[in-house]
Amino acid sequence: MPTTAAPPLALTSLRRLARQRSVRITAAVWLAANVVVLLVAGEALPFGWPGVPGSTVDHVVNTNIGMLGIFGLMAVTCLLTRHRVRPDLADRAPDLATTRRETLLLLAYGALGLVVGFVLARLFGWHPFGLHLAGSIFGTHDHVGPVEAMTWAGYNVVVYAVLPLAYFRRKYSAEQLNLVSSDRRGDARVIVVVLLIESAVQFATLTTAFGQLTTGQYLVGLPLTFVLYLAGAVLPAMIFVYCILVPRFLKLTGSTATTVILGGITYTVLHLWDAWTVLTSPANWLLSIIFLFFTYFGPGMMKTVLTVRTGNAWTHVWAYHAVAPHTLIDAPHVVEIFRVR
Repeated sequence: MPTTAAPPLALTSLRRLARQRSVRITAAVWLAANVVVLLVAGEALPFGWPGVPGSTVDHVVNTNIGMLGIFGLMAVTCLLTRHRVRPDLADRAPDLATTRRETLLLLAYGALGLVVGFVLARLFGWHPFGLHLAGSIFGTHDHVGPVEAMTWAGYNVVVYAVLPLAYFRRKYSAEQLNLVSSDRRGDARVIVVVLLIESAVQFATLTTAFGQLTTGQYLVGLPLTFVLYLAGAVLPAMIFVYCILVPRFLKLTGSTATTVILGGITYTVLHLWDAWTVLTSPANWLLSIIFLFFTYFGPGMMKTVLTVRTGNAWTHVWAYHAVAPHTLIDAPHVVEIFRVR
């Protein structure tokens, strides 16, 4: 009797992924959000995005193309790590009861950090402190001064990185917190390949620092941007989400796909106070929340995939955060803030 060839492993994995409830719910919500934007928004979105102009339809199309690109990067990451011994991140979390308690307390702490960041910043007449400095990526017209920028970076690195790490490092090893590599050569290969692909896509599709600054501004602005965003955005996300929460998400759910989705949601919520959001009406509230997820959910998932596949939170820092996008996109903004000539 002739035998039927087994389907390729990749196809089998996709089918298994599509059967998971969390994946189906996420896909349905994503599709519904697209429909809502097209029904609620006018011809143009209400956001001031000089860095990424376009109509509502343009932004919806670009959002979905961008998500397909992220899925492509996830596939590349899985391909690069397919022969590696998969780290058991769930085993790095404590027992189930402790994991549940720590996760709830961490999420409450993160919410408190956002509230205090809002109140503190508004007391000084600044933009509320979220994971992005006002004017990041989209090039909003809002003015940011040097003191605000440095306070934003200092607040975030202390609240989301220094304090959580100081507490959890007393109880858990560097390996349990995804701070060390079990395969340095393999991690380096992932970093180089993903960084090159992401940088090439960014140069092809987005406005970057190159061509906008003088030689002197390059020499000062690029390292200044790197350090500022490393403190204000990169390390806070790394420690709070990818070092501490991701192993606990995996322990609680038992599902890599659900963990990746939760990582994307958490990363998105930490950007709640982005300066471009418009909260002047229920419709604008809804559009702002949707586009927060359109903007950050995919990158948050990608960072989670890099962490889960390598067991090393530093991998996402160098491959998909510290250099691309922030240093490449936001250098002109930082040059303006600090009046670099």
